Amino acid sequence: MPKVKQEYLDEKKKMIVDCAYNVCLRKPVETVTISDVIKETGLSQGAIYRYYAGLDEILADMVTKIREVYNYVDALDELTRDIDEPFEKVTYKVCDILAEAMEKHLTDIQKINFDFGVLAINEPERMAKIMAGSSAQGNFDYLGRVIFPRLVMTAAEQGHRPLGDAEEIALYFGATLTGIEKFCIMSACYGIGDKNVKAEPQKLFRTFAKTIILMFGGRIDE
Repeated sequence: MPKVKQEYLDEKKKMIVDCAYNVCLRKPVETVTISDVIKETGLSQGAIYRYYAGLDEILADMVTKIREVYNYVDALDELTRDIDEPFEKVTYKVCDILAEAMEKHLTDIQKINFDFGVLAINEPERMAKIMAGSSAQGNFDYLGRVIFPRLVMTAAEQGHRPLGDAEEIALYFGATLTGIEKFCIMSACYGIGDKNVKAEPQKLFRTFAKTIILMFGGRIDE
């Protein structure tokens, strides 16, 4: 029996993951079943299990795919690697990158990421297993581990005095970012919230940038 080429196996797995992704766009991730994915692929159950042991393995590879597509790490790294601009300008640019990425993927990847957050609350052990099976660096982790410390360092080097402890500001940074994401996703994907209030990532992140600047003792331009 001829040996199946790795390229063929990879293409089949990619097709299965893409189909799972399409299902997750239509349904909350928590409610997706292996039967949904099988139906979407048009393959038999036995064919699916040649490539994956179960649904969570497929979802783990889907997380990897999402992280590769929805990735602003490179843009942020290039911006902040050798900072020679004013702290205020850099902060605005960081928030512009975050806003642009969110707007681009608000109704697809961001929706699925939000659903994964719900899954993590309701089934933490399952979600931990899914995440353990994925690869590629997450954006949020990179923000807290690399970008925020660089902003703190730049502010200090340029003579700014933060109005509070840097660790407390970092917690605020993470909580506000999560809040903006939740507000925009709930509005755009689920129609939840005040119908007279439009979720606009660019405006929200602009205000976020101003808040960070002021908390570090900088000056806003508007």
